[in-house]
Amino acid sequence: MIKVGIIGASGYTGGELIRFLLKHPDAEVVTATSRKYDGEPIYKVHPHLRDSELKFENLEPGELDADLVFTATPHGVSMKIVPELIDNNIRVIDLSGDYRFDNLELYEKWYGFRHSNPLEAVYGLPEINRDQIKGADLVANPGCYPTGAILACLPMVKEKIVDNIVVDSKSGVSGAGVNPTETTHYPNCSDSVSPYAVTTHRHGPEIQEKLSKFGPSKVSFTPHLVPVIRGIMSTVHGFITEDVIPEYVQEIYNEFYEGEPFVKVLDKGEVPRLSSVRGSNNCHIGCFEIDENGRLVVASSIDNLVKGASGQAVHNMNLMFGLPEKEGIDLIGLHP
Repeated sequence: MIKVGIIGASGYTGGELIRFLLKHPDAEVVTATSRKYDGEPIYKVHPHLRDSELKFENLEPGELDADLVFTATPHGVSMKIVPELIDNNIRVIDLSGDYRFDNLELYEKWYGFRHSNPLEAVYGLPEINRDQIKGADLVANPGCYPTGAILACLPMVKEKIVDNIVVDSKSGVSGAGVNPTETTHYPNCSDSVSPYAVTTHRHGPEIQEKLSKFGPSKVSFTPHLVPVIRGIMSTVHGFITEDVIPEYVQEIYNEFYEGEPFVKVLDKGEVPRLSSVRGSNNCHIGCFEIDENGRLVVASSIDNLVKGASGQAVHNMNLMFGLPEKEGIDLIGLHP
């Protein structure tokens, strides 16, 4: 049985981690930390977890006794915690952005922090780094937007059939975290769609860096806030560099993702839906259409809290400990 600790367990991603791990046959949550809710039963914050006897604890990293720790902490905080955990022979999956970038200067530019404790980490997108994840002590869980966008782009980039790519993504409000803001306050975001950080979102360079390992590409990224709770829909516009037909594009996607347990390439004429993946660790990819201007359109849908965060983190845990990949996260989407 894997002894698991969760640092920062009171947020949405912490709650989702607990939800999955409570039913995981080979893992036990031994510690769920929170300074604010120290001593409180977890169901006081996560009411759907009422059957659990877990309580929040205010513990320092050096006090944790675990085989694996998920750090569901803000950007800039994880780097202060992770090195001590690694020094104590605890394996770590970090859900912040602190260890996602290969290029430290890129991280510091886009996150605005000086990185005080750089460590070697594996980027935790199983579809591209499965073998490296298996032997890793530190896995950097990808961002939610990059997960959907990278999966939608990978085959077209690898086959070098596009050069410029525009990623238009729309996310539910839970992506902004548990603490409400003026932007995410219900009257301000309901019945509306708003682009934000139009050319400056920190997930843009993450998408670019990871795709560049598979082929030359220029990625432009714009996120939008939409009035739903969960989900990210990414519509990718790739400008083709050679004469290809939609059937060929769909074929290369089918071949690239053959055997992947959580990526579903849709049939011709089908389009991804947020409701089809809600609550699941699946990514649906579809569309595969080309217009008369040479614009290839591919779309993907994920649940930002599952495939975009905690479900993918549990997938990484399964790989790190040699468990069946779908264990604990083999869930069907909640449609309608």
